[in-house]
Amino acid sequence: MEKRILGKTGRNVSTVGLGTWQLGADWGDVDPAQAQAILAASVEAGVTFFDTADVYGDGRSEHAIGAFLADNPGLDITVATKMGRRMEQRPENYNLTNFRAWTDRSRRNLGVEQLDLVQLHCPPTAVYSNAEVYDALDTLVAEGAIRNYGVSVERTEEALEAIRHEGTATVQIILNAFRLKPLDKVLPAAEAAGVGIIARVPLASGLLSGKYTAETSFAADDHRNYNRTGSAFDVGETFSGVDFGQGLKAVAEFEELVPDGVSTAQAAIAWIAAQDGVSTVIPGARNVDQARANAAAADVSGIDATFDVGVREIYDRYFRESIHPRW
Repeated sequence: MEKRILGKTGRNVSTVGLGTWQLGADWGDVDPAQAQAILAASVEAGVTFFDTADVYGDGRSEHAIGAFLADNPGLDITVATKMGRRMEQRPENYNLTNFRAWTDRSRRNLGVEQLDLVQLHCPPTAVYSNAEVYDALDTLVAEGAIRNYGVSVERTEEALEAIRHEGTATVQIILNAFRLKPLDKVLPAAEAAGVGIIARVPLASGLLSGKYTAETSFAADDHRNYNRTGSAFDVGETFSGVDFGQGLKAVAEFEELVPDGVSTAQAAIAWIAAQDGVSTVIPGARNVDQARANAAAADVSGIDATFDVGVREIYDRYFRESIHPRW
């Protein structure tokens, strides 16, 4: 699989990585053996980048990755985790004392002495412009607890603020065919600053897999059920914030653009990877087949200018008015 430099980390990572939210919680029950099989299948398919967080299953996702790394020493895998969502979301909680505690816990969960990349996990907006926060993160680098740091954001304005700070190595942001705003300013600014872009929610919580219908139901413990109105966390994390019914209509048109022999999900992932400035795309996988198919998106052809125009036209008709101003 093609590899790209992940911003200021200087590390080569696969263009398609693996998001591991689903290995922790919020997507239904997780079988530990299945989690290990998904990680193994991804690596076998060329994936060298895992993204996790300390709140995914309250550490379950980190533990799963740690167990995999322990059983497979010597693999060239970059692991990014996130911190900051285990406490009340108040700007003053983002301080060096808490950072040390949170990173120490993640190091234990992952079984490593030093974390490859730690990202602030969608903190309050004020955090991104607080110089003391970046000083604290620089201290963690100097102390050797982490190699690099970045941010995970909800809104483009937060990304642009973080990019201004010299130590920011990466920005993780929602980017998919139903969320195009990052293309306007964030990706160009990141590329100019040498900041890596990690594209998350690439399939709009599965909408862009093309497998859902109006009759599709989700388990009670699946965020695609309980967070459709944003009652648990930012609604933009669920179906990218789009209305499920509108999303189904848009997907039907998106499928008409997909080249023969390519799945809807693979085309959606490949389109993101083709955007200038994207370092890696991190779809999740619930089973081994999904993991392999997602990784294979890195080799998809036919995502040309005509396809790109079609994606933008669908976005303009269905989502620009409601989605573009919000995030």
